[in-house]
Amino acid sequence: MQHLQDQGYGRFLGQPQLQQQPPPQLAVQPQPPQQAPGMQAVVPPQFMDKEKIYQLVLELTSSEQRENALHVLSKKRDSVPDLAPVLWHSFGTMAALLQEIVAIYPLLSPPMVLSAHASNRVCNALALLQCVASHPETRSLFLHAHIPLFLYPFLNT
Repeated sequence: MQHLQDQGYGRFLGQPQLQQQPPPQLAVQPQPPQQAPGMQAVVPPQFMDKEKIYQLVLELTSSEQRENALHVLSKKRDSVPDLAPVLWHSFGTMAALLQEIVAIYPLLSPPMVLSAHASNRVCNALALLQCVASHPETRSLFLHAHIPLFLYPFLNT
């Protein structure tokens, strides 16, 4: 009976509860500082960039917002160390990048001319694929998914 009481079951046995232990603290992610009225908040870059990166990755799955997201993410790919795992593990992102690649296939044949706009867009998608292919965590996943097969038409031009 004392054993049950020691484990905190005294209240079920009709006995008064001894000193109650506070619940264990959960690991909480630090939040960016709040702005005080009349003062400008100093937000560390990692808070601003991480949320912005997640939003841009989400925008890759929207055909209306994809072009801007491709442009910004391809420029920031070297300054965001975990961009490749975020791209790989985000729902629909790799499919959106492959869609950009496949959309250019008809323009790769000799009579067609690839516009500067289309070229920039596909180069941004290729840069993000290269980011995923070169990251140690996603490299083998990239290869096992046979994604390099989608790049062969570019080698024939």
